[in-house]
Amino acid sequence: MAELSCEVLVVGAGPTGLMLANWLTRLGVQVLVVDGKDGPTRESRALVVQARSLEIYDQLGIGDQVLEAAHRAEALSPGSGARVFGRVPLGALGRDVTPYPFIEVLEQSRNEEILYDNLRKLGGDVIWETPVTAVTQVEEGIEAKVGNHTVRARFCVGCDGANSAVRKARRIAFEGTTNAHRFFVLDAVAATGLAIDAVNVRPGGRDFLLAFPMSGRGNWRLIGVVRDEDWGGTPDEEDARARLRERFAVTYTEARWFATYRVHHRIAAAFRDGPFFLAGDAGHVHSPVGGQGMNTGLQDAHNLAFKLADVLQGRRRDNWLDRYEAERRPVARKLVATTDRLFQAITSDRPMARALRTALIPLIAPVAVRALPRASGGSRLFQYVSQVRIHYPVGPEASTASGGRDPVIGRRLPWAGGNFTVLRTADWQIHGYGGVEGTEAPDLGLPVHVFPAAPATALQPGFFYLIRPDGFVASRAQPAEAEVKFRHAMAM
Repeated sequence: MAELSCEVLVVGAGPTGLMLANWLTRLGVQVLVVDGKDGPTRESRALVVQARSLEIYDQLGIGDQVLEAAHRAEALSPGSGARVFGRVPLGALGRDVTPYPFIEVLEQSRNEEILYDNLRKLGGDVIWETPVTAVTQVEEGIEAKVGNHTVRARFCVGCDGANSAVRKARRIAFEGTTNAHRFFVLDAVAATGLAIDAVNVRPGGRDFLLAFPMSGRGNWRLIGVVRDEDWGGTPDEEDARARLRERFAVTYTEARWFATYRVHHRIAAAFRDGPFFLAGDAGHVHSPVGGQGMNTGLQDAHNLAFKLADVLQGRRRDNWLDRYEAERRPVARKLVATTDRLFQAITSDRPMARALRTALIPLIAPVAVRALPRASGGSRLFQYVSQVRIHYPVGPEASTASGGRDPVIGRRLPWAGGNFTVLRTADWQIHGYGGVEGTEAPDLGLPVHVFPAAPATALQPGFFYLIRPDGFVASRAQPAEAEVKFRHAMAM
């Protein structure tokens, strides 16, 4: 039996664990990644890469690889039954918000392959086929039983899924519900009856279809609801094929993957327990409606990596790590609650709910197709779904005098056309957007970047902005008071 040591033990090498390991390794942290599987996931599983996750991939330096491997969904296509009510172009909703104003479809297995390859290029690796069987807290951090090894580390992060061994070992409650209905998911070859290069959404009386275009001609991910009383026992792929043909006029030649599962809406009671942390599905699970599960885990990892590096490298005290839970758990809690409500609306058996789905969707969807691209509400909807509108409680500045949320402080830096490239250095930095030319920048030893005014955003001329390494805005100040204000913000 060997004894191993590291600064951070990452349990689980799915997308969340691999993203965390990539960032920690890049930031100079000694990481050990372990997983009970024999290698990266082979099934497609999670599928959608949202804009905010693509921004993180770009900051890591592999955004182009992800885009090259992905298949772009250029539109949202609502419908009902076999009817399609048109297309809502996603580019029109997100073009002023992000460099990635579409939904990119890339299965979990390919995300893992790209992250794993990059981790090895950075000098890291994964110890496969080594499950974690015990974790305990010790004076200097944690001790874990990993396969035949004993691992000692300063911190441990459970990225090991909904059945997390780390969460269970720490006896952290996984609070929530399990929906009465099941979903089926299948990857179809040569599918017909769908609006091409679009996410097809077709709710109805008792049925529901969500379809994502995948790489390869006619390849689609099809997701639908399984009501036991309608399907008669445990459904198989042929049952799903017949249902899709009869209810939605969707056909295909073969299925590369088929599975059924129950939908859980759960969140861990805590994301931190001393030197232990939870990220991704270990901390939150919810309906696949909205395509945000994998993305939320990737963003958990991104957030936590910088905080762990700060503490391990002596820039912050241990209590800085409490901010991880303070920032990411509310995001997960809101996501779980929202998807739970949406899933209930889609699957409710109440006669009124079924009648509304049957009667209202054919009336509302055609109007939405015409109105959303021109309405401010369409852009806001895109921001929520793409996860660029997340808000963190970074301090009193994040709230306005009236109690609302500041449009910039505590949010991901608004995209101004060319200001994201400098974020690839992954450090604290100061930005100005017009009106600060010739003024003295705060003397904090940080890089200063001055851009043209950005009137299409909430970034105001005449101010300096303090940007965190993860791309979130920590503070805003006029030049005369920026140094004092920014020092305070960096110490919070």
